[in-house]
Amino acid sequence: MNNLEQYDVVVIGAGPSGALVSSLLVQKGWKVLVLEQQVFPRFSIGESLLPQCMEYLADAGLVNTIHEHADELGFQFKDGAAFHRNGQNTAINFTEKFSPGPGTTFQVKRANFDKLIADRAQHQGVEIRYQHSVIGFTDEAASATLQVQNNKKQTYDVRAKFVLDASGFGRVLPKLLNLEKPSTFPVRSAYFSHFNDGITDEMFDRNKILITVHPKFNDVWYWLIPFSDGTSSIGVVAKQARFNKSSEADTLKQFIEQDPYLKKLLANRVPITQARSISGYSANVCTLHGKHFALLGNAGEFLDPVFSSGVTIALKSAHLIAPFIDDYLNGEVIDFEECYAEPLQAGVDCFKTFVKGWYDTRFQDVIFYSEQNSQVREMISAILAGYAWDKNNPFVAQSERRLNVLAQLCQN
Repeated sequence: MNNLEQYDVVVIGAGPSGALVSSLLVQKGWKVLVLEQQVFPRFSIGESLLPQCMEYLADAGLVNTIHEHADELGFQFKDGAAFHRNGQNTAINFTEKFSPGPGTTFQVKRANFDKLIADRAQHQGVEIRYQHSVIGFTDEAASATLQVQNNKKQTYDVRAKFVLDASGFGRVLPKLLNLEKPSTFPVRSAYFSHFNDGITDEMFDRNKILITVHPKFNDVWYWLIPFSDGTSSIGVVAKQARFNKSSEADTLKQFIEQDPYLKKLLANRVPITQARSISGYSANVCTLHGKHFALLGNAGEFLDPVFSSGVTIALKSAHLIAPFIDDYLNGEVIDFEECYAEPLQAGVDCFKTFVKGWYDTRFQDVIFYSEQNSQVREMISAILAGYAWDKNNPFVAQSERRLNVLAQLCQN
């Protein structure tokens, strides 16, 4: 390789936000390089997409390939979310929502999904280098230079007019540039695995993610994400103090069997992947952009897995910033704080309201309330479907105040 290669844009990470933003920019005629530390396919959580994602993927020409390969890759049609708590069941249908836009999506095995859209981005003209890690960043007068290391431990430099960090939990630029700051959320852990689920209950709806509240601890919850091939992703989330020192597989088994409904529903389950855990995943940064860089998705802020907002925020960030990068490369002066950071944060803050409300049980009381108003239900459905940037929705525009009032009504 040459000592100094030059690109219009370098994207760090080939996951959903990296594939999306690189696709959008290469279609505008820019020379784009994606540097991905790992080899695809690779395991990732965040397997239950939200309908809003489909709009962003469609704009980049990536959605058709998802529909074409859904069956062979085990992607499961998804039209909502189901909830269970101490024998009580309820569900939200995303097609019955306040905001316009798609009301259905897929539950996906991320290894297959991420590779599928990254391959499609390559087909569109994006250059992706796998097993290439960014180990240095230098800001210059009119560009930035990245120091890169390949899988043979060889290093080289790449110069870009702009750098987009889509590295997810890798958080490359926040670590290199000391941008990280503590999340406002408590440290929680997730234990999870994939199973042949063996579910025979005819009432179980595979078209919905199932979120179950622990029978004793309202701050502990489970996800069950079915795929179309009879497998499921199953996990439990809690503060680390709730977990003992058992193995990851034993810990997950113990918690599944603590809930009577899940124990019965999953009585025939057989694990097909090694159980894993992650801890302290909630994160934040002091800024989402700099002179020649911006942070996308989880590289900026990650909230919590409870409402599957991670991939939606990642795709929103990529979709939002792409036209401004195009303008910037065409010589326009862009206020990335006003055009990118503030609008993105508005939706993140909306999600944050409902995540906090879930753990302090205000939102749980709303979800399980038996006499729900249909209009309010559609507004809540829109947010859970990913439309957290629709300011026409009163529960987006005034999320904290509206949730408080609604929770008080339900509790009374």
